[in-house]
Amino acid sequence: MATESVLGPFRPGPGGMPPYLAGREAEQGLFRALLADLAAGIPPPSEVVLHGPRGNGKTVLLGWLEDEAARLPEMQALRLTPSEIPDRARLAEELLPESWWKRFRPEEITAIGIRWRPGRPGPPSPRAVLSARAGEQPFALLVDEAHTLDPDVGRELLNASQLVGRRLPFLLVLAGTPNLESRLATLDASFWNRAERVRVGRLDEAATAEGLRRPFADRGIEVADEALRAMVRESQGYPYFVQVLGRALWERVVASESREVTRALLDAARPGFEETKRDYYRHRYRELEARQLLPVVRAVADAFRDGATLDDAELGEAIGRGLGNRDHARITGARQALADLGCVWEPGSSPRWEPGIPSLMDYIREFAPAR
Repeated sequence: MATESVLGPFRPGPGGMPPYLAGREAEQGLFRALLADLAAGIPPPSEVVLHGPRGNGKTVLLGWLEDEAARLPEMQALRLTPSEIPDRARLAEELLPESWWKRFRPEEITAIGIRWRPGRPGPPSPRAVLSARAGEQPFALLVDEAHTLDPDVGRELLNASQLVGRRLPFLLVLAGTPNLESRLATLDASFWNRAERVRVGRLDEAATAEGLRRPFADRGIEVADEALRAMVRESQGYPYFVQVLGRALWERVVASESREVTRALLDAARPGFEETKRDYYRHRYRELEARQLLPVVRAVADAFRDGATLDDAELGEAIGRGLGNRDHARITGARQALADLGCVWEPGSSPRWEPGIPSLMDYIREFAPAR
């Protein structure tokens, strides 16, 4: 029988599965449909590229997908990070581990077109490896932090995925930060711009409210309407902050033995929540400082005042003010750097920008120098 953690249900750590995965119903529906097709032996229509700013739950979604696949007895799924596959040989070993080989007689392995063994020179091509796995059983490969893939490994993996996924039940899911798209564009693999692209950004107000309310309600603790409205407002739909605030409130509920989250409890939890947020902002601030982007992001933060969103021209104007010049190449490079760091974000298919975390802009305006 499962035992409740003494730390409570909320999971603010990196990739920690939240007690309730709010606001991702569309993504979950897509993945369930893809897994159902795979389990039936149907090749997927395309690969999936899952991207968004840090802290929005991409790793959580991959973990959920891995768990969903594990519930299907006819499915196999493998989750990797680029550090585990730094070169082609390691890719082959991760995809075809010793445990996989031991299940077959030598003549069976030859029959599926693989004549290599772990530790021997000349690993098979990614195409042959993926064909072996997907030819035996439907196979999903999930790569987290894919924006850091070694270019040679990434290029071979993407091209192999295209060839294998056309005829066998194999699905490749790549997850990464917003620069994943620009990274893929450098790999000479033409498929990626036709892949199913899933943007993972901040939650809307209704999903944020459920993400905060439901873990308490499931444990018999009510959340007062006034407190919930304030919680939604202060977490700003940023999934990491939802978990941080939930944890801070849980500690107050336990300490007070209350059966209701009230505005008073929220007020008591706020200092710890704010301290965690500001420590997080300080880390982001130092990243920007190391890249000499503070004047740029300060100008962008000023342009985002009062909940504004910016089109390409408006964002370019703000970046130009921060740079102190209007050089197109420098503006484009700075915009890409800000997107890579999740400071700015295109949540939809139109070129309209918003802050990755709105309250980070307040911190930037407070401390970053203006040109």
